[in-house]
Amino acid sequence: MDINFNKNEDHNKLLVSDLRKRLTKVKLGGGQKRIDKHHEKGKMTARERIDFLLDEKNPSIEIGAFAGDGMYEEHGGCPSGGVVVKIGYVHGKQCIVVANDATVKAGAWFPITGKKNLRAQEIAIENRLPIIYLVDSAGVYLPMQDEIFPDKEHFGRIFRNNAVMSSMGITQIAAVMGSCVAGGAYLPIMSDEALIVDKTGSIFLAGSYLVKAAIGETIDNETLGGATTHCEVSGVTDYKAKDDKDALTTIQNIIGKIGDFEKAGYNRITTLPPKLDPKEIYGILPKERHDQYDMYEIIKRLVDNSEFDEYKAGYGQTLITAYARIDGWAVGIVANQRKVVKTTKAKTKPSEMQFGGVIYSDSADKATRFIANCNQKKIPLVFLQDVTGFMVGSKSEHGGIIKDGAKMVNAVSNSVVPKFTVVIGNSYGAGNYAMCGKAYDPKLIVAWPSAELAVMSGNSAAKVLLQIETAALKKKGEEITKEKEEELFNKIKTRYDSQVSPYYAAARIWTDAVIDPLETRKWISMGVEAANHAPIEKPFNLGVLQV
Repeated sequence: MDINFNKNEDHNKLLVSDLRKRLTKVKLGGGQKRIDKHHEKGKMTARERIDFLLDEKNPSIEIGAFAGDGMYEEHGGCPSGGVVVKIGYVHGKQCIVVANDATVKAGAWFPITGKKNLRAQEIAIENRLPIIYLVDSAGVYLPMQDEIFPDKEHFGRIFRNNAVMSSMGITQIAAVMGSCVAGGAYLPIMSDEALIVDKTGSIFLAGSYLVKAAIGETIDNETLGGATTHCEVSGVTDYKAKDDKDALTTIQNIIGKIGDFEKAGYNRITTLPPKLDPKEIYGILPKERHDQYDMYEIIKRLVDNSEFDEYKAGYGQTLITAYARIDGWAVGIVANQRKVVKTTKAKTKPSEMQFGGVIYSDSADKATRFIANCNQKKIPLVFLQDVTGFMVGSKSEHGGIIKDGAKMVNAVSNSVVPKFTVVIGNSYGAGNYAMCGKAYDPKLIVAWPSAELAVMSGNSAAKVLLQIETAALKKKGEEITKEKEEELFNKIKTRYDSQVSPYYAAARIWTDAVIDPLETRKWISMGVEAANHAPIEKPFNLGVLQV
């Protein structure tokens, strides 16, 4: 290995180490003191509940671990959005689990909590996955109620989705393991089956203090809405559990008896590990994001047996399109090639250079055809993003880059097979869209620690913003020295760079997770398996398009 490989490896391993430290901190939720208080009440934490519920020997993936990261600091923060979401297996059946973290503001709902819960339900709806709610929440976080209560994508949408999933036949099971108050009380009752833990679980539209204030009735919370009341008097809940473990064991028994599901029929054979060592990805991925690297070498370390069948290998070479297998599943890969390539348009024309990471007309055209082929053959799509955008300039504009780019975006938008997106490096501007960014409904979208998501790079954006700011200052009569200009540039770039971080995107659920590159195969495999629960219901159709 050369010196650059070693430098890259050190850099990327440090990024992964930082990722692990961040995850360790986030998994503490509201902190060790609050965890200890939780245990003193005889309750398990949200993560302990999920770990007990899911099959120990089967893999799992966590959605939105960094939700809320760095947000709401003036309110004390909201680690993981105050709710833990995982896709895993219960008695071998793939499920999605949503557990309120009562160590974070008593499980209260911040705006990002609502967004994360809706993302979990979206995954359940799209993939027809059984969903399990482990409820322990004080309800809406009142200081921010205007940002979580009334809008279409706010708290109330959860119950609307409960009703929609019920009509679709998607299994929903809720266990009330702590507080379940006000509007939140509808969630377990709109599920198929509801459990409640004795002495610690409670369900009511209004607690004892509010009842006293509203109608003058004096009553304690346990009598008002505890387990005995709802299992023996109101009939609101179906099972009374003696403690958390008893409730979780009951859920396991219920899930274990669910019948098989209708499958979409995506192709899978016996899995083979990559022939080339996936750990070498750390040395291949460059430390400096403007440096070239060969995306083929990344692909070889992600796919089964390091084998793939490339489509139109000599055409549109800044995009790689290839059929491969990941953990046995057949997939179609669309990946940005980061090397500068030589291309010849016709025998009469000399070769020309194309910049790596840029989408040209020919590569967009190739990708459009490949996406159509994958839809016809019912092959899931995997997008590997390291894209700076579409090619600009008179030559590209006169060659119809806008039309070719639109064709690719159209194909991505109308694709009916499941799509999965991995942001490896750059994800800038319209390149993010064409390569199936969050707005284009990937079933799952993850970023490596090396990723950046933004309209443009930090350097480019800072230069543009600097021009605007210096012009404004000059209008006010201020003299801009070279030193002042440099100071402004660095200030702007620092601010912008914080916004392009993969953690900034993950905090806002623009991506589902920041992951170690070595976990990529697991995420895609579990994603395709989830998608296999939902048969395709409509044909692939590009609609009206200027060909």
